[in-house]
Amino acid sequence: MLPRKESFGQYSLFLQREVTFDCFLPPTSRETPHLLLINDGQELEGMGFPAMLEHLQNTSHPSLWVTAIHAGPQRSQEYGTEKHVGARGEGCKASLYARFVLRELLPFLRSRYHQAFPDIAFAGFSLGGLSALDIVWNHPDQFHKAGVFSGSLWWRSSPDGGPRIMHRQVEEGAFRPQLKFFFEAGTDDELADRNANGVIDAVDDTEDLVRILEQKGYEKGRQIQYELVPGGRHNTETWAGVMPNFLEWVVKTS
Repeated sequence: MLPRKESFGQYSLFLQREVTFDCFLPPTSRETPHLLLINDGQELEGMGFPAMLEHLQNTSHPSLWVTAIHAGPQRSQEYGTEKHVGARGEGCKASLYARFVLRELLPFLRSRYHQAFPDIAFAGFSLGGLSALDIVWNHPDQFHKAGVFSGSLWWRSSPDGGPRIMHRQVEEGAFRPQLKFFFEAGTDDELADRNANGVIDAVDDTEDLVRILEQKGYEKGRQIQYELVPGGRHNTETWAGVMPNFLEWVVKTS
């Protein structure tokens, strides 16, 4: 049986617009529920996501709740890093989006479903992946896992280059042992290769961040899962191929 789906339109005082999101509900279970938030949630139906959830619930874990947040008309302003605006002013509403998630969406879900949701993951694709990772990193009291599919980890504050914002945040931040990270990148995510090392920037940026996390104290196989997809592109087909592994990781990683 496919998971039950409920759709909502909630007006956000922070974003000054109505936010659409879908909740995929599991069968009744006495197990401690896992909650997964996903940016760009409007893409999930086309990825066959309900069938993936059904398979997970039937074969592995019946207690994953998923909230798919649809992107709004100002996606490039609301997604980003909440403490640092992008080089061309992108992400100027990222802090407001984070407040929507923390102060409006999560309280609504806890009240609506009468669940505390002690284990929350946040995932996203491309710029939505950067947004999810940034929110998890900066709010470890609320989140425990981040899923980053083809993340926009090139994000910088200066148009002339400079340090990558997410990499710098991790380098300067504290080690939080409760956090766990799932990264996906495709070898054909893009064509750019800024340092001419034969590795596209999307892969370089992801692997550089994985190395920084390792230097911080996180371990591959324990707190970091990285999947490099040969021939993987920056599209929903590639992300859909990795999504079942990610869902398994969310419910089985403790």
